[in-house]
Amino acid sequence: MFLLPVGPWLPVRPRRSIELVSISISHDHVGISVTAEDLDATIAWYSGTLGFTVDQRFDSHGTSFVYLVNGDVKIELVAGASNRQAAADDVLTSMDPSRLHHLCLAVDDLDAAVSQLSERGVDLIGGPMQVADIGQRIAFITDNLGTIIELAEPGTWTTGRQH
Repeated sequence: MFLLPVGPWLPVRPRRSIELVSISISHDHVGISVTAEDLDATIAWYSGTLGFTVDQRFDSHGTSFVYLVNGDVKIELVAGASNRQAAADDVLTSMDPSRLHHLCLAVDDLDAAVSQLSERGVDLIGGPMQVADIGQRIAFITDNLGTIIELAEPGTWTTGRQH
């Protein structure tokens, strides 16, 4: 039987210092796939329901793209989907399939936002509810195609946004 010697006499590899690369990032936009047939209706929904405006609209590589903006929030509509996904009707049972689950918009007053959206015919699929661990009240709606949108009061940027 052969045993390797163990002890302080074995050479030790010097430790290497690992430099971490720091990448400065900030959020730019969320992209939502839509069918070409649903593009104009989706623009109208975000404009009429949430006050977004069209910042840019263009075609590239056979696909139409639209950037919608409201304040510092930007949503990109990509008209390249070939079919629609089923709309969620309950946020707590909407976790399947594996995909982007929702986008979150911060609001100053959740009750006022929910009331205004209700007047515009937008139903809640979750909440309003208090999430004590993060100190927020949240509610969930869907857009005209079923994309889940969380409304949060206050937003998670409690220390201010860093650009």
